[in-house]
Amino acid sequence: MKRMIYSATAACLIATSALAAASTPRIEAGWVRATPPAARAGAAYFNLTNPGKAPDRLLGGSAPGVERVEVHEMSMTDGIMRMRPLTDGLVIPAGGTVALKPGGYHIMLIGLARPLKAGESLPLTLRFEKAGKVTVTLPIKTPPAAGAH
Repeated sequence: MKRMIYSATAACLIATSALAAASTPRIEAGWVRATPPAARAGAAYFNLTNPGKAPDRLLGGSAPGVERVEVHEMSMTDGIMRMRPLTDGLVIPAGGTVALKPGGYHIMLIGLARPLKAGESLPLTLRFEKAGKVTVTLPIKTPPAAGAH
C-alpha cells in the first residue's frame, strides 16, 4: 500500500513539474540598453511568449543594483510621446507573444546603482501573476544609431 502511495505521489510531482515547465514564459531576443555614466534609469527589451493555456500577466521584477523594475508602455498621443507604468501589469495571452521593444512596451530599470555598460550582462528576475518568478540574464548593448542598418 505504501509503495502505491509513493508511486502515485511521485507521478503527481513529475506531472506537476512537466506542467509548470510547459507554462513557464519564454524570454527571447532580450537585451538591455547601455546607459550614460550619470543615468539613474535604463530599459530592457525582449520577446515574451506564454506557452500556457491561460493568459498570464507580467507584473514587474527585480535586478541586482536596481531599486525598482517596472513594466512601462510608450504611446503616441496627439503627436506627443508618452510613457507610463502599467500598474496592473502586461497581459500575455495564452499561446501568444508580446514584443517589448523601444517605443512600445518595455521594462524600466529605475534607480541604477551604476551605469549599464555595453558588453556586460544583467540578471533580471521577472514576476508573473501565474508563472511566478522567471530569471534571465540579458546582454547589455549599445543600440545602433537611428537610421543605421
